Amino acid sequence: MRGRWGLALLTVAAMAGTTHAGAQTLLENSAEARFQLDLAVPQAALNAFLPPGFTMNVAAQGPAKDCNLRAIFIDRLSISAPDGKPVGKGSNRLVYLAAPVKDASGANAQLIIGGLTADPTDAPGPFGNYIHATTVTANRMIKGEGNAVLETQDWVFKTASGEQLEMHITFERGVSNRGASSETKFYSAKNPATYQISKQEQVLEILRNPTTNPPDRVKSFSFKGGGGSFAKIFDGTEKPVSWDNIMWIMRSVLVP
Repeated sequence: MRGRWGLALLTVAAMAGTTHAGAQTLLENSAEARFQLDLAVPQAALNAFLPPGFTMNVAAQGPAKDCNLRAIFIDRLSISAPDGKPVGKGSNRLVYLAAPVKDASGANAQLIIGGLTADPTDAPGPFGNYIHATTVTANRMIKGEGNAVLETQDWVFKTASGEQLEMHITFERGVSNRGASSETKFYSAKNPATYQISKQEQVLEILRNPTTNPPDRVKSFSFKGGGGSFAKIFDGTEKPVSWDNIMWIMRSVLVP
């Protein structure tokens, strides 16, 4: 059955609060489903987005080897304020582009260089560079036959100014791994003084990776990006380097 994702919402009430150590302030909690496509794109195009003092942090080994940009397709199933009430419409669908970097202090971080969002009130968004997508598709179909479960995901985001990020994939589900809780800083490429702290826990399955060679579960796949401000990043030479299905992720978003 196509339509909105049927994943059960996961509570994040345990993460609720108004302040954290280091004068961090809780902004919101969310439960999300994601697909993360790790890419190798022209570095010269990315360099134009790097703020002064920031450097790329491209892995030389492991599952993220050679990835200098991630296209992360996100279904924000539930977005709530610290008091538990919905933020805005309470849900949203978006895709953003995140580059692995080291910030001015030398710490590992992610740099958001742009995003396309279904909710017009979410543009320009927390990083000042989201664009409202006038065409949005976020569908999933699950088909079980015997012990095999096939999942198809269709993501399409297009803007009036020409930016486009589109992915279609069918894969066989395998065994997913629940990772330890982590904390990551997400900076704005437009204004590096602006950043968010994401404290999160997720369940992830690497579907295809030419470096670590897990069982290849991808049956069909296509990706298209480009147009407008994304044209130089996606010039036809971009190459996927890892296909990662994130079944669920629970996040607490904080600001300093």
